[in-house]
Amino acid sequence: MSLVAARSHIRRAMTLTDLFDASLVGRADCPALEFERADGIRVELTFGEVSARAARMTTALQARGLRAGDRCVVHLANSPEFIDLFLACVRLEVLFVPVNVLYRGRELAHIVADSEPALVVTSDEHRDLFAADVPVATSYELAKLSTDQTEQAATAATSAELTTVHADHTGTAGLQKRAAADESAPAVIIYTSGTTGRAKGAVLSRGNLAANAQNLVSAWRISSDDRYLAVLPLFHVHGLGNGICSWLASGCRMRLVERFDHLKAATWFDDFRPTMFFGVPTVYIRMLEWPREVCARIGATMRLFVSGSAPLPAPVLEAFRDQFTHTILERYGMSETLMNISNPYDGERRPGSVGLPLPGVEVRLVDATGAAVPMDTVAQLEVRGPNVFSRYWRSDDATAAAFRDGWFRTGDMAERAADGYVTLRGRATDLIISGGFNIYPREIEELLLEQPGVREAAVVGAADTLRGEVPIAYVVMDTDTTAAAGDGGAEARGLPADESLRAACAASLASFKVPRAFIRMDSLPRTALGKIQRHLLPPWVRP
Repeated sequence: MSLVAARSHIRRAMTLTDLFDASLVGRADCPALEFERADGIRVELTFGEVSARAARMTTALQARGLRAGDRCVVHLANSPEFIDLFLACVRLEVLFVPVNVLYRGRELAHIVADSEPALVVTSDEHRDLFAADVPVATSYELAKLSTDQTEQAATAATSAELTTVHADHTGTAGLQKRAAADESAPAVIIYTSGTTGRAKGAVLSRGNLAANAQNLVSAWRISSDDRYLAVLPLFHVHGLGNGICSWLASGCRMRLVERFDHLKAATWFDDFRPTMFFGVPTVYIRMLEWPREVCARIGATMRLFVSGSAPLPAPVLEAFRDQFTHTILERYGMSETLMNISNPYDGERRPGSVGLPLPGVEVRLVDATGAAVPMDTVAQLEVRGPNVFSRYWRSDDATAAAFRDGWFRTGDMAERAADGYVTLRGRATDLIISGGFNIYPREIEELLLEQPGVREAAVVGAADTLRGEVPIAYVVMDTDTTAAAGDGGAEARGLPADESLRAACAASLASFKVPRAFIRMDSLPRTALGKIQRHLLPPWVRP
């Protein structure tokens, strides 16, 4: 059996390198990447040129002493250099540690101390954010190492490596051995947001990334004919694990921008004419502000809009479908698991639901003891599959607490319908227990978002001497809304709730679920990916 035939015959033998090389080598002359630099010059690269840049970066990292098993912390905005570093780390088997570009002092110090990187790569303007004893290089400094001599060395090293691979791993047995080693090798450390404590590093293997990319390319029908407009930050699994890995696995064309800007994005759509777009709910909410004729024009050339990283309100899905003539595909994943569940490409994309488990991914709903619960019961969601990480970096206790009988405990509450569709009901830590009754904030938030004038909503529990906790609603209203729901400041005061919101809640919810107060905010605190940071909401003080 030929090498190609063996790879097609044994799907599990497909390694991350195989997936990427299908484009970097197999489509070397095809357009791959567009990016507009700060000086206005547009960079356009073929897959072969992307591969060559990665080879030069590989040599530059080797010159800095990086070897397999080392960690490389990358604190950069979206750019071709970010991709160069990711691919170079994959080739060297160096653990790639992407970090939120907005992180500063304490956040960066914790990640550096925890991961102990052999190198931190950042921009010139951010070099001073790191302590003097931290090994730091700027992307510009690494580029200077990429001389003709290093490029020749990289080419020679790559050729020698390929020769060794073909000499040592021929036939089906060799492919299986190579794939097994590749599948378990760590590739990326993603630090979680750490909203309830210090951020933990989730170690994703090469097999996790490969399994996720293959699933998405298949489930979402991604092909080399697609044109992907990439606006999400690459330091997050949404932008990296879904976006970059699917781009490389499919061989489609990608336009990368530094960050989403709703004032410019319509022009990007018109100019690039993408067929595929990944966003978060806040991005889609801003896109609804565009004129209807602009939305219709963009929708005419699009194939797929995907939303994740935070719940997509059903009213947003409906409004988007009306203006863009597309139903957003909502899915569910985590830093520790990549993608678990997705609404189908063909079939019902159910408002409020994240859909059905992806191929190879198992989900179960259990109570606090781990026992199964009946259908349509809100319970703890657990998952397992080839996409799920195996451990937290240097944290055995956290790893042990995260798994139960081989299942990863997501910390999310959900319910499953008879036809298999899964609907999230919020984080278990967000659960409000009032007078012995469970209150799931998302249920109240979805109702509030259906009310005229409400743009954003968050519900949290506040201590109460009688009931233990009571729900408090934080709302962002349209600027032309006259009804005031309260006052949100550094020390929010509980003022009389807007009667229309109170009446809407009372008409649809049990009395114990009706928020005790409605606090009006100019905006809700969110992460870079749009998740509400509930712990940063101002405390409610009784009137």
